[in-house]
Amino acid sequence: MSMSDTPVHDQISGRADTLSMSVDSGKRKTIVMKFGGTSVGNIERIRIVAQRVKAEHALGRRVAVVVSAMAGVTNQMVGYCSELDPLADPKEYDAVVASGEQVTSGLVAIALQALGVPARSFQGWQIPLVTDDAHGKASIDGVDGTELLKCLDNGIVPVIAGFQGVGPDNRIATLGRGGSDTSAVAIAAAIHADQCDIYTDVDGIYTTDPRIVKRARKLDRITYEEMLELASVGAKVLQTRSVGLAMREGVRVRVLSSFSETDDDSGSIVVDEDEIVEKELVAGIASSHDEAKLSVRRIPDRPGIAAAIFGPLAEANINVDMIVQSTGVDRMTNMTFTVGKSDEAAARAVLESAHGIIQYGELETSHNVVKISVVGVGMRSNAGLAATMFATLAERGINVQVISTSEIKISVLIDSEYKELAMRALHTAYGLDKKEESST
Repeated sequence: MSMSDTPVHDQISGRADTLSMSVDSGKRKTIVMKFGGTSVGNIERIRIVAQRVKAEHALGRRVAVVVSAMAGVTNQMVGYCSELDPLADPKEYDAVVASGEQVTSGLVAIALQALGVPARSFQGWQIPLVTDDAHGKASIDGVDGTELLKCLDNGIVPVIAGFQGVGPDNRIATLGRGGSDTSAVAIAAAIHADQCDIYTDVDGIYTTDPRIVKRARKLDRITYEEMLELASVGAKVLQTRSVGLAMREGVRVRVLSSFSETDDDSGSIVVDEDEIVEKELVAGIASSHDEAKLSVRRIPDRPGIAAAIFGPLAEANINVDMIVQSTGVDRMTNMTFTVGKSDEAAARAVLESAHGIIQYGELETSHNVVKISVVGVGMRSNAGLAATMFATLAERGINVQVISTSEIKISVLIDSEYKELAMRALHTAYGLDKKEESST
C-alpha cells in the first residue's frame, strides 16, 4: 500500500513515530494548531485531529490547540435563540452560541488523553481572553498567556475554545463569525508561538477560487497585506480580523488541510513582505457577491453634497465601499456607491428620509452585481496593471460600473452574470494560470 492509500490518521501517527527521535535539542518550537468546524465535524474527525496534535507533540514541540464548534452546531444554537426571541439579550445569546466550542474543546482533550497525550481544555474566561462589551461581535482587548505557558512548560497540551472570551461585565462574549481564527492568532501572540497553523478544508491559499478557475495555483507564501486585502474583498480562506491581528503582532500564519497528509512544508504561509524574495506582481483575484449598488441621481451640484449623503449613512452604521461621482454639463451630480447586501434596505430608507436635504431626483438600487478585485504588492512599483484589467474586461464586452483602488488593490463592480468569465480572463491576463504538466 502506498502512503497515499494509507488512512490519514495512520499517516499522521506514522510520521510521529518516524520523526520523534529527531527532536532539536535547542529551543523547542511553539505552535498553535487551530481546527475549524469541518475539521472537528464528528467523533472520527476529532480522533484524526488528536492524532495530528499527537504527531506534533511527539516531535518535542510545545503545542496549543484552538477549536471551533462542530460543523452546524453554532447555526443550530443561533436558530434556537431566534426561535425563542429574535431580539434575544446579546449576553444570553453569547452564553448559548459559545457552548459549541466548549463541547469541542472537551472532546478533543479527551481524545488526546486517550492517546496518552497530557491535555486539558480551556474556555475563554479561564485563560482569560479579555474582550470589550460588544456582545456577539466583541473585539479582543488582551490575552493573559500565563496559564497556557504553564501547561506548555509541563508538556500539557491546552485545548482552547475559540470564538469566545470574557467581557468587562464578567460575562461570556463571542467574537462574531470566523472568530476562532482571531482567537488562534491572539493566543499565538500571547504565548510567543513560532507559528499559527490554521487547519481547514482546503490545502492552502490559491491565486483565486479553484472551483471557478481550474488553473488556479496554490501559493507557497503570501504577504500579510495581500492576504488582508484578499480576505476583505471576498476570499474566504482566512477571516479578515485574524489577518489584521497577525500583521500587527507579527504572527506567522499557515493555512493547510485537515483532510490530507501534511508536513512542515505543506500549505501556504502568510508572512511579512521582507520574507518573500521574489514577489509576484499579482498575488490573487477575489470576488464578492455581498454587494448592493445604490445610485443617487440628478442632485444639484453644490458643496457638501457628499457629506449630506454619506453622513447619515455613517450615523446608521452602514459601511460604504466603492464610490463614483460624476457631474454633467447641466450641473447636476450623480453619486453611485456600494454597501453590503444586508444593508441595502436600511441604506435606501436613510436616503429617502434625507431626501429634503439631498434634493435628489432619483434613487436606484441593484444587487445584481459582483465585485472583482486584483491584489498584489507589485502594484506599488509596476505601472500598467490597471490598464491590463480594463483592457481584458473590455475585450470580453464586460462593462465596468464602479472602480476603487488602494496601494495594492484594484476593484471593479460588474454585472454578476460575467463573474466567472471575468475571473478566468483576468487570471490568464496576469499570468497566474498553473502551468500544464508535460507528459513523457
